Amino acid sequence: MIPLLHDFTGETVLVFGGGPVGARKARRFGAEASVVVVSPDFADRDFGAAELVREAPDADGVRTWVDRTDPALVVAATDDAELNAVAETAARERGALVNRADDHGEQDVGNVVVPATVRSDPVVMAVATGGHSPALSKHLRESFEDQFADAGEMAELSGKLREELKSTDMTPTERRDAVRTVVRSDEVWKALDSGRSKARQVAADVIGYQMGDTS
Repeated sequence: MIPLLHDFTGETVLVFGGGPVGARKARRFGAEASVVVVSPDFADRDFGAAELVREAPDADGVRTWVDRTDPALVVAATDDAELNAVAETAARERGALVNRADDHGEQDVGNVVVPATVRSDPVVMAVATGGHSPALSKHLRESFEDQFADAGEMAELSGKLREELKSTDMTPTERRDAVRTVVRSDEVWKALDSGRSKARQVAADVIGYQMGDTS
């Protein structure tokens, strides 16, 4: 299994199943996509901005919904394995991605795994256990959130430094080593808690470079 990132902006995600899993998937994909959740009942959960359709589709109904919404991704999260299988087949026939929430470590070829995600824009970190241990995925995600709370700020800082160093007489190897020194520096990471300006100065100090104006 090879991890990839997919931009769902402007796309539709179709979720079958209104339980806790369906709600969680609706919230996750609702950050970018238009989400439609089809289910006869809905758990007392937050579905975000998803469109909720109270319906108990049979196999033909599932296929109709897939054809109607033309989704980029179909999430099969009902408690009916046969209905989930129909949703999976309909998604593949339509050329859509599919996430079977009931695979639990037995993912079929082509099944999309939705990992536990830590986001600190522009940095995205994800961890998955192949469905074997959601508890471990959650634990690792929480650890990453604590350990890399300022990852987004570090990305912005080191990216700007990388661009600035291109205008110096440093060799490519020297520039690469300088940026690596910054991102591996405990002092710079600690300084990020005090703001980007302080971190920029500490970064300049650790590599002996006069960085440009912060404005």
